[in-house]
Amino acid sequence: MRSVIRSSQSLGTALRNARRMAGLTQKELGARTNLRQATISSLENGDAGTLDTLFTVMTYLKLELQLAERSLSVPALDDIF
Repeated sequence: MRSVIRSSQSLGTALRNARRMAGLTQKELGARTNLRQATISSLENGDAGTLDTLFTVMTYLKLELQLAERSLSVPALDDIF
């Protein structure tokens, strides 16, 4: 899975998609990462949370963060609003 993330909302969507691809509910992911289901829900809804929480979830879902210069392509609608 490769996504261009330019907002907390698109990050949340990417996390939700990765969780679903792993076949997990929010509750199951929360239990496996020692986080509450509400915390998982908040991340997926674009609430930033802490970096530690974000990286805990990303690690479990086998995701990593890579920084790159922003491309000049036309942004997606969810990046604008």
